[in-house]
Amino acid sequence: MGRGGKKGTVTPRELNPSPRLKRGPKMGKRRKMKRKKKKTDMEELKKEVVLDDHKLTLEELSTKYSVDLMMGLSPERAQEILKKNGPNALTPPPTTPEWVKFCRQLFGGFSILLWIGAILCFLAYGIQVHYKEDSTKDNLYLGMVLAIVVMITGCFSYYQEAKSSKIMESFRNMVPQQALVIRAGEKMQINVEDVVVGDLVEVKGGDRIPADLRLISTQGCKVDNSSLTGESEPQTRSPDFTHENPLETRNICFFSTNCVEGTARGIVIATGDSTVMGRIATLTSGLVVGKTPIAAEIEHFIQLITGVAVFLGVSFFVLSLILGYGWLEAVIFLIGIIVANVPEGLLATVTVCLTLTAKRMARKNCLVKNLEAVETLGSTSTICSDKTGTLTQNRMTVAHMWFDKTIYEADTSEEQTGKTFAKGSTTWFILARIAALCNRADFKPNQETLPIAKRATTGDASESALLKFIEQSYSSVKEMREQNPKVAEIPFNSTNKYQMSIHLQEDGSQAHVLMMKGAPERILEFCSTYLLKGKEYPMDDEMKKNFQNAYLELGGLGERVLGFCFLNLPSTFSKGFRFNTDEINFPMENLCFVGLISMIDPPRAAVPDAVGKCRSAGIKVIMVTGDHPITAKAIAKGVGIISEGTETTEDMAARLQVPVSQTNPREAKAIVVHGSDLKDMTSEQLDEILKNHTEIVFARTSPQQKLIIVEGCQRQGAVVAVTGDGVNDSPALKKADIGIAMGISGSDVSKQAADMILLDDNFASIVTGVEEGRLIFDNLKKSIAYTLTSNIPEITPFLLFIILSIPLPLGTITILCIDLGTDMVPAISLAYESAESDIMKRAPRNPKIDNLVNNRLIGMAYGQIGMIQALAGFFTYFVILAENGFKPIDLLGIRLNWEDRFFNDLEDSYGQQWTYEQRKVLEFTCQTAFFVSIVVVQWADLIICKTRRNSVFQQGMKNNILIFGIMEETFLAAFLSYTPGMDVALRMYPLK
Repeated sequence: MGRGGKKGTVTPRELNPSPRLKRGPKMGKRRKMKRKKKKTDMEELKKEVVLDDHKLTLEELSTKYSVDLMMGLSPERAQEILKKNGPNALTPPPTTPEWVKFCRQLFGGFSILLWIGAILCFLAYGIQVHYKEDSTKDNLYLGMVLAIVVMITGCFSYYQEAKSSKIMESFRNMVPQQALVIRAGEKMQINVEDVVVGDLVEVKGGDRIPADLRLISTQGCKVDNSSLTGESEPQTRSPDFTHENPLETRNICFFSTNCVEGTARGIVIATGDSTVMGRIATLTSGLVVGKTPIAAEIEHFIQLITGVAVFLGVSFFVLSLILGYGWLEAVIFLIGIIVANVPEGLLATVTVCLTLTAKRMARKNCLVKNLEAVETLGSTSTICSDKTGTLTQNRMTVAHMWFDKTIYEADTSEEQTGKTFAKGSTTWFILARIAALCNRADFKPNQETLPIAKRATTGDASESALLKFIEQSYSSVKEMREQNPKVAEIPFNSTNKYQMSIHLQEDGSQAHVLMMKGAPERILEFCSTYLLKGKEYPMDDEMKKNFQNAYLELGGLGERVLGFCFLNLPSTFSKGFRFNTDEINFPMENLCFVGLISMIDPPRAAVPDAVGKCRSAGIKVIMVTGDHPITAKAIAKGVGIISEGTETTEDMAARLQVPVSQTNPREAKAIVVHGSDLKDMTSEQLDEILKNHTEIVFARTSPQQKLIIVEGCQRQGAVVAVTGDGVNDSPALKKADIGIAMGISGSDVSKQAADMILLDDNFASIVTGVEEGRLIFDNLKKSIAYTLTSNIPEITPFLLFIILSIPLPLGTITILCIDLGTDMVPAISLAYESAESDIMKRAPRNPKIDNLVNNRLIGMAYGQIGMIQALAGFFTYFVILAENGFKPIDLLGIRLNWEDRFFNDLEDSYGQQWTYEQRKVLEFTCQTAFFVSIVVVQWADLIICKTRRNSVFQQGMKNNILIFGIMEETFLAAFLSYTPGMDVALRMYPLK
């Protein structure tokens, strides 16, 4: 964990610094042990949190941590513990030094092929210089060019990734800075790092919790655990043990969550890395991440190309020795053939293609942190999505109302353009007034210009939802509150389950009105009458039945339901009466029931469509949430993760009217899995669920379970994308093939662990990403097919030069002009090719079978088009030589005389004599012609590679960059052939 073994423990080596041990079998054993220990540690961290402190009585707690619950620890004892356990801080995750990242870009993957090429060129040049006085410098230039290409593309990739990865020093910001502790009976502010296990700590609203605490006393304390458990509602805290699971019980507060309101006192039970948050951080930084699919593809491709190159090189090495060349020349040939097989321009093409896509995605709100993740998203076959804030809007909104015995739908759209309801009913006026007045939420100042739904509020989520709803659909809450000032209130608490307030009535004869809201069943107990169309009626069984049905219906939609009632107080309670809320001196029974209002965090508008697109693209969408199963299922149905007409086992049981245990779970396509069931499952049972159900929702899951789900999907061979925003998601984000964090609501930690960040937090942006990822795979395939094709016309001249002993048809420099000159822009232009129609109707590609470079591609590029291109080149070569007097048949075996500097009267087929200089000019003219023929046939090849499935007529010539590429390569070829001075610089001679 950073500081020598475990924190603060001394490893044996520190105690007795012995001389350097001989590396014997013992060392190997120790290494193995260490590796094993790390593995068991990781397995430990994946298990659920084991704590029993929440079950202890206060006496047992005091004994366990030997601390006085009134006075706290003594300062001396605190110092001892601090020395023993180390500071209360998270060990920062190990980072990769920048120079290592740079070297990875420079020597990783594809670059290594070019480096080998460059080294071989320098080697060949060295051999030539050593044995020949007048050797050409071709190989030296080629080696230098290759090295420069790798360096430039390496720097470029490094810059791209560095730009994206400067995101955050995240865990730092999550740590609170000061804590209030009680030591030896005195309150003192100390640095959070100095808090120790057993300390007595006080927290109040607005504080960050400094360590894991077991509470011993609280006053109206609520904490926001959303970054840890994903629950959006603030959770009430109390000193009582309420749940077996330490994450669910009310008497524990967790390190780095926030206290929203109230105060609490507690004993520290864990600090630093041993806190729940610390375990998640350690789990995240310790996970081993696999290769991205594109990295595996490029590796596969390099093995293929290297295999081909070495096979050709060695076979021609042997052949040239058989043909009677010296070993020196044979070695030069070997190196030449291997280098000719290296596609110099491809590295730059791939890098540029990925960068272009990353930029295009950033415009569509996806920020890609590492370039290779772009393609991973395209091969994704399963998306595990978080619910709150990704699929939903992350703001509680009023969804339904029930008054006058009717359920009305409220307008939950983000723009408020939807439904209207019975706004003329008197019951509605009274309901709206109770919702506005018996409410502690308020708008923050200076937001009058913003739309109501977007304004920030103070107060909890449900009250803010009511406030916004009344402001939108009734009238100004501020004016109502000014006209009916509050004179007394009982705030909501978890034991009463209601909130009551008393207001002055400025208009009525009766001076005060009592208003109440809370859990519907509690509110009903207070009521003896109900309101219908503005008139009061005595409460009867029929009304109770109607109430029960409405409550069940709204609750079944996964909504949070509140009941509302009121009572006009008798005239004895006139203005100025002193209401006492502790010893109640006013009536609180026989109230009048008004209605119900239910709220939900509604789905984002674009999500159902996006989920549908995923389905047609063969991608399975799984919801993984910390929220309640009923709510999770309702949202899953709302966004189409559970599609219409699909049943879960519970739905089936309800339809057949049998208990759930009697249904066959295999018959249900959809399933909702509860976290507590998942806890007891074996890997086999989880695999069974993932295999047999197409539509899955995991509810009430813990951070460790998210990780287990991701690993389960990966065992099925799926490429998994995970979305998340809280700290609780970070282990799963890191483990997934591609982790997607939320840019707005996401915690820094989740952004650190992810590969991609959604800048608008919208699930629909992922689908755009998938489309881009599939497109880049298609387009890379096209670029590679295009680039590889010109390898054959570059290699065959060399082979015939050796076998038939003819003058060299294509020189090294000319090869470079093709690979890094004329082919470059057209190859990159294929990255701009638009999608062929069916891109989101295909199943995700199978990384095991559907490779970036497969035998079909190699067969087409080398076997068909490459051969045709080589024929075109040789045709021009032989024509030019024949026009100048050398018939093809007379060229065979002419090489030795042709290359001899001192042979100045070589006769052609017609008896003309050629000096060495003249022969060389003719040879270079042929090489230029060969080069131009390749450029011409590459025009056609570009249009062949433009589409994989459609015809050119279907796809059209709409890609302007591609048209520019064709023109650019033509102009460049003309420029290289006809510019004066090129004969010296590149040995290019003008064609007549």
